[in-house]
Amino acid sequence: MAPVLEMQGIAKTFGPVRALRGVSLTVHPGEVHALMGENGAGKSTLMKILSGAYVPDPGGEVRVNGQPMPFGNPKTSKDFGIAVIYQELSLAPNLTVAENVFLGNERASRGVVDRRAMREETEPLLRQLGVSFSPTTQVGSLSLGERQLVEIARALSTNARIIVMDEPTTSLSSRETEKLFEVIARMKADGIAVIYISHRMEEIYRLSDRCSVLRDGSYVGTLDRDELSAAKLVAMMVGRDLSSFYKKDHVPHDAPRDIVMTVEGMSDGRLVSDCSLTVHRGEVLGIAGLVGSGRTELARLIYGADARTSGRVTMLGQDVTPKTPREALDAGIVYLTEDRKGLGLFLDMSISDNVSMCVLERDAKSGLRDFGRAAERAARSLKGLAIKAPNAAITVGALSGGNQQKVLLARLLELEPKVIILDEPTRGVDVGAKSEIYRLIDDLAKRGMAVVMISSELPEIVGVADRVLVMREGRIAGEVRAPVEQEAIMALSVGPVAA
Repeated sequence: MAPVLEMQGIAKTFGPVRALRGVSLTVHPGEVHALMGENGAGKSTLMKILSGAYVPDPGGEVRVNGQPMPFGNPKTSKDFGIAVIYQELSLAPNLTVAENVFLGNERASRGVVDRRAMREETEPLLRQLGVSFSPTTQVGSLSLGERQLVEIARALSTNARIIVMDEPTTSLSSRETEKLFEVIARMKADGIAVIYISHRMEEIYRLSDRCSVLRDGSYVGTLDRDELSAAKLVAMMVGRDLSSFYKKDHVPHDAPRDIVMTVEGMSDGRLVSDCSLTVHRGEVLGIAGLVGSGRTELARLIYGADARTSGRVTMLGQDVTPKTPREALDAGIVYLTEDRKGLGLFLDMSISDNVSMCVLERDAKSGLRDFGRAAERAARSLKGLAIKAPNAAITVGALSGGNQQKVLLARLLELEPKVIILDEPTRGVDVGAKSEIYRLIDDLAKRGMAVVMISSELPEIVGVADRVLVMREGRIAGEVRAPVEQEAIMALSVGPVAA
């Protein structure tokens, strides 16, 4: 079968930075072609060239159905049947589904927007996707998964034959993810090629027919479906084997005298019921469970971010039960949110300002901030946490997801906590950054800190945690001690199977 897309010798430089080095990619009709690599590997740059957003350096070529495609014009790319669905959806929530599907490409009659025609053209697209909402539904009322399907309907309305999906399941529930996978299967059957960008290996195994890997702006290789394995993909992406991926050099303390934090009978009357736990000095306590099991809600109750109906928290035997996050910080408990962009970081501020945000009083002299001290603190964080940035004056919004996560972690560590709660600490970061975050977690435990880590990725929980509490329907269903095994965690997560 002739390829629908051929990218040959694509290079791109931004000043002194070489983002792409002669990359080639071939995709066939009806194929899900995964594209993997660490953040900064060049995946987004390559796709922006395909979409017409960037013009590559001279010498490369893109062919669609054997025809050369000019560079640097998004309309031309669309006319060639290419659509890109970015991680940050570009929908107008105040408009209807039909208005969003044809946004920028409105149907008109005698110079007036023809909304009826747009509704009529949208209906068969929604039927094709198997959705329950209508063309007149306001997009703002839809879930994230449903909005993702509106983006796909928009792509189909342009007769796209190559659809790029960039981390499409990052904010989706498991049910919405399954729906998306069904839609992708339908598109494959219709001969549409899907370029699928994701850091989630289980999705790559399930969906992809082939997987291409980029590293440091260069093409590393392509694996067929029957060649895929975690060991091969990690080695291709980061240049080392899986044996050094998870790091657990610390020796957890489990004697009663080493208990740092105790939580008893924590409830909120809705999503969390009667949860109790202990965490020891130098221990990584994992909290696992399916989406909606109450893991984040429990963490927020412990931290005082949400109101509880019952429960208490003790630190080293003293009742501290925080009513607010400020009281939790004073007690030595910090919480790294799963929503680092929305709730954690100030993206338009510098690394230095973000790191020092919680300890500004330390930098004050006679009521004035000592910027030199703040700069020293930020420089120490850059080195200690291996944050990849030329200096601490760089805005956090310009960093990759993994480095943003490390900036947020650096801010919390400046508070010198006794307990750190990490909620999905590697969500949305690449494989290399994950490995570095695992190293940091191990280092925190070696320093005697009590670490509570919430994660949806079973291999991560198994590789990092010393023991695991499993939540189900707002309660702690059980505990898995070393050796921690995925099967035991999943059995507690789903509960007993009916005969």
